Amino acid sequence: MSAQPVRPPIVILGGFLSRPGLYRAMQRTLADEAGVRVSVVNVGVLDWLLTVSTLGWRAILRKLDRTIRDALRESGRESVVLVGHSSGGVLGRLYLSPEPFEGDVFAGRDRVSRLLTLGSPNTNQRIGPIRRWVDQQYPGACFAPDVSYTSVAGKLVEGRARGGVGQRLAYHAYRQLCGEGAVWGDGLVPVTCALLAGADAVVLDGVGHAPVLARRWFGSPDVVRQWWGCSAS
Repeated sequence: MSAQPVRPPIVILGGFLSRPGLYRAMQRTLADEAGVRVSVVNVGVLDWLLTVSTLGWRAILRKLDRTIRDALRESGRESVVLVGHSSGGVLGRLYLSPEPFEGDVFAGRDRVSRLLTLGSPNTNQRIGPIRRWVDQQYPGACFAPDVSYTSVAGKLVEGRARGGVGQRLAYHAYRQLCGEGAVWGDGLVPVTCALLAGADAVVLDGVGHAPVLARRWFGSPDVVRQWWGCSAS
């Protein structure tokens, strides 16, 4: 019998204003599906509130770096799969860079073999200047083929200026990101903004951005199996 390939460990970086506990079901499901160690970066609400400055971003990148290095040391592997939800995916793109950021050099492309972004505002026209800067400096699948990129988008709500409450909220959120509100997205991030140029694209019908917006979101076990199955194939 041929030996099974040894898969890299998985590290999850959550989204803006999230807590690690939000990703426990995702962590368990990925561990069952991939059969590897899965870690969640210990980033909480206060950490995210401090990202009004680049120093706050650096602090989260340092936590991400420590988590990845711990996972590699314990697994004996040379690279991880990095899963970034929402703004966590944008930070993951920045982590890959070999260029200094606020005096630190992370060069995560040497330790990350695959980056999956889940509902991340990968392109952003109007809000989040640091997020826009990341896309300008490291556009698209910038470090391919050294790193494989997969961008996952949810298609749950069509924004409508005069629709129901959810449609109106989505309309204004989408317009802030892409300049147009009457588009489809996960209730917060439009599909067009979540898909990263040059990355493998996965669009999931009926999937919302976060549990506060939808019953089925990127961290729901059945949804995790769906996007993980697409990215692992």
